[in-house]
Amino acid sequence: MDRLNALPLENYQLPQPLRNKLLSPSLVIFRDQVRSNIQRMLTYVGNDPARWRPHLKTAKIPQIFEDYIRAGIRHFKCATPREAKVLFETLANLDVAEADLLVAYPHRGPALEQLAQLALDFPQYTTSVVCEDAAVAAAFPLALGIFIDINPGMNRTGIPLDRWNEVTQLADAVGDRLRGLHFYDGHIHAETKAERKRQTHALYDQLLDAKRRLEERGHSIAELVTSGTPTFLSALAYPGFQALSNCQHRVSPGTVVFHDMQYDSLLEDLELAPAAMVFTRIISHPADDIVTCDAGSKSLACEAGQPVAVALGHPTLEALGPSEEHLPMRVHGGTTPARGTELLLVPRHVCPTVNLAERAVLVEADGTYQVCEVAARAHDLMFPME
Repeated sequence: MDRLNALPLENYQLPQPLRNKLLSPSLVIFRDQVRSNIQRMLTYVGNDPARWRPHLKTAKIPQIFEDYIRAGIRHFKCATPREAKVLFETLANLDVAEADLLVAYPHRGPALEQLAQLALDFPQYTTSVVCEDAAVAAAFPLALGIFIDINPGMNRTGIPLDRWNEVTQLADAVGDRLRGLHFYDGHIHAETKAERKRQTHALYDQLLDAKRRLEERGHSIAELVTSGTPTFLSALAYPGFQALSNCQHRVSPGTVVFHDMQYDSLLEDLELAPAAMVFTRIISHPADDIVTCDAGSKSLACEAGQPVAVALGHPTLEALGPSEEHLPMRVHGGTTPARGTELLLVPRHVCPTVNLAERAVLVEADGTYQVCEVAARAHDLMFPME
């Protein structure tokens, strides 16, 4: 929290004409901080955009996709067909000739058909999906490449490495369509850099052993995809990935584009700045030491624990438990903010916070701004569309 409290407030000023008409709560994105975070990420990957496959679940906004693209990023990761569609449309609008998307979610049924149709509609871009089931792999649409989804211990999706027969059966079933291995170590949240490095490097040893064994069976493994935000620096420092030949390793953090409270608190070695915040106003003084603002669980993600946000520039305010439309905040000393006071809230978890907003305000460093659609939010209902 100390780093958030020390942020230069001049980087987060909203022009008065905007504040005069901006309803609260609203999602506000500071574009200069977005671009700075992207450039910092490129520094982390040795100024080689090919090392980074950012997850688009965080950004969800075509203009932010454009910032990735203009920075040279051509490999992406997403979860939903809608995210894939918005990305492909953005790439095409910028006349980008080649790009590569991994849909890192185990879709079934019409969602796979929808992704296959997108691959056919945008043949200039490579589209792949993850799979963990040899019984259905042969039925996957031919327009889609396949990554084997390996479970490194997060126990969310994928095949555990100790079920080696399932891994080999899937690789054999996929055959020449096998593009690589997906290995999301998102469960590693150790409190120190050294411990995160120790835990992840032990897992990467197992991943490289799996790669070697698959290659001995005649399978080509062209890519390894690992690492969300908590572990990507450990992955970049792993000697085994640095020594790879004829195989590309990529990290895939997405939260980094906006950054948030939880990762700012956890990751002492990550030099990023929050870029997406919820604009809110204090609407009530229900007790002597409590003020309430108008940003509740309908505008701030609340699944990642409490506090759900921190008020930028107001270190004496502590967010309490939210309800749907309200966020009470305890006042720890100092002057109690008046009703009507405007706040910017740094979300604890920015990814689902962005998904809650239909539109956002993009604010430039010079004070100009534009309203944009959060076009890749939510999910489609049917395919084909009705």
